[in-house]
Amino acid sequence: MIFVVSGPSGGGKSTLIKHLLTALPGLEFSVSHTTRAARPEEVNGRDYYFISRQEFQEMKAAGAFAESATVHGELYGTSFQEIKNKSEGKDLILDIDVQGARQIKDKLGQASLIFIVPPSFSELKKRLKQRKSDSPEAITIRLQNARKEILESDLFDYLVINGELARAVDELRSIIVAHRCQFKERRKEFKEILKSFKD
Repeated sequence: MIFVVSGPSGGGKSTLIKHLLTALPGLEFSVSHTTRAARPEEVNGRDYYFISRQEFQEMKAAGAFAESATVHGELYGTSFQEIKNKSEGKDLILDIDVQGARQIKDKLGQASLIFIVPPSFSELKKRLKQRKSDSPEAITIRLQNARKEILESDLFDYLVINGELARAVDELRSIIVAHRCQFKERRKEFKEILKSFKD
């Protein structure tokens, strides 16, 4: 199953996903392509595939992306190849913006969409300033975009309010575990159990 995690920049998506990946086996992270510069702590191929605008445009023209968008002036995209490579036999989690989430829902209807929000706009503003990775101008753009993105929340299947980290991680984990417990997901296991009752 593909799980799409989205929401305003600064809402804590990446932090939640990092905690979730260590707490939940059988889950892979989909690495997106981007034209933005890597932050000091980021590693190419782990956090993003950092590529030039020309490379990105060539991939897009070739139909390589399942979703792509311009976010805060930079290009982002998830390749079909990444989805194929990471989703075989495992659940896949994508950290993408609202535009990308809509595209994934349209192209890969089976995806579950999860919206992450901070408890308030003022808390979002505080977090963006505290992480000290953006200029004041970039923060202003991110906050303007957040006001628009929050209006797209009805696109999503689940809502996680990221006020207290441990609780938000637990809610995100619960969504995935609940999906794994659906009858259609466990039909193969159940057939074996059912067979034992008939023997």
